[in-house]
Amino acid sequence: MESTVFALIRAAITEDVGSGDVTSLYFIPENSRSRAEIVAREPGIVSGTEIAATVFHEIDPALEVEVCIPDGSPFERGSILMKAAGSTRSLLTAERTALNFLQRLCGVATQTKRYVEAVKPHPVQVWDTRKTTPGWRLLEKTAVKHGGGTNHRMGLYDHAMVKDNHLAANSDLKSLQAAIHKLRAERPGVRVQLEAATLQQVGDFLTLDGVDMLLLDNMTTDQQSEAVKLVNGRLWLEASGGITLDTIKDVAATGVNAISVGALTHSARALDLALDLF
Repeated sequence: MESTVFALIRAAITEDVGSGDVTSLYFIPENSRSRAEIVAREPGIVSGTEIAATVFHEIDPALEVEVCIPDGSPFERGSILMKAAGSTRSLLTAERTALNFLQRLCGVATQTKRYVEAVKPHPVQVWDTRKTTPGWRLLEKTAVKHGGGTNHRMGLYDHAMVKDNHLAANSDLKSLQAAIHKLRAERPGVRVQLEAATLQQVGDFLTLDGVDMLLLDNMTTDQQSEAVKLVNGRLWLEASGGITLDTIKDVAATGVNAISVGALTHSARALDLALDLF
């Protein structure tokens, strides 16, 4: 597990437990032992079981934790996702933090699965964005993968995307070409993508050397189809901008290679899961 994720888990536990779980310490006998099941109150896709298990073990290494349905798998209402056993105090102390992670990540995976299913049978990838919860990016992007989606760039460091605000500061084609050549020379593994809001920009950007893909920003489906014809397979095309479950199939039918959807992460609803104690 990456150190940043482990640090997030520790921060979440500290946030909730603080100086101690006073309810469990004073109202649950020290020698009490219990079993617990995390049960789904609605259907979805699993993500975050490793994180939830780590929460339990950070609270109490002696807790026995079992993952019943692995990440990336579908589940129905009433399904048991995980089981845990051991100190009742420890189980109750870990309950909310473990559920917070699991509910949120299952929600992202489930939301992603809906979008992935919606584009069938078109051979288009559903991409996530950088519109993630601060500190949760790796977790949420992993959940996107569990839902069948594809990770776009992880951050500003691994993929150059020249967007509208960059172009507002520097849109000269000669300057753009010089910048691309410099980037290619100094960071050859970094992909280069330019955002196009018009078909004129698509045509202009096709004259540049070293571009990997174009982002078609807030274009109509007619414009997207024209862009696909204009590019004719020379570059990858990503469609983006306010795409919903109601519109994504029409976008997929235009022939673009990928569709990015911020809603996979920024608008995913936490699933209804509960911990039942026995």
